[in-house]
Amino acid sequence: MVSDHLCTISWRARPRSFVSLMTLYESNFIRLGWLAPDLRRLRGSAISEVPGEPALELAVVEQCRYTTAFRLSYLFADGGAISREPGLEVRVYHDARLAEACGAGAAVAHSRLRSLAAAVPASRGERWSCNMLLNKWIEYCVESGHRFAVHVA
Repeated sequence: MVSDHLCTISWRARPRSFVSLMTLYESNFIRLGWLAPDLRRLRGSAISEVPGEPALELAVVEQCRYTTAFRLSYLFADGGAISREPGLEVRVYHDARLAEACGAGAAVAHSRLRSLAAAVPASRGERWSCNMLLNKWIEYCVESGHRFAVHVA
């Protein structure tokens, strides 16, 4: 497994700086490879199920030669309906080996996640916060056993 501890950060880099943000995107790309090692070949949506954890869905929105855009969500059953939370929108730049969390889609509806979202202060570092969320979330999902594999028919 490729490790992200080799992502070098310039001594000039500070949290929320451009250099630090690009390093975070690089780390996101590496960690995403742990979760979905063959992302370029995924089509539609894929679900990862781990006992004792909510199902995790990766839904490809756009697939181009150099980029892949997808939504990453937990699937929660709320009274017969399925809610997708947090609906994190991610764009992967395959040629640059970067992955950027672009936003969390609609407002968070699930009560457990709403309290976490309320704790994150809105600031000019919104990109930083969103990408730190992606980075830590991927790490958590991988440690929990989630993986997305390409199924060949």
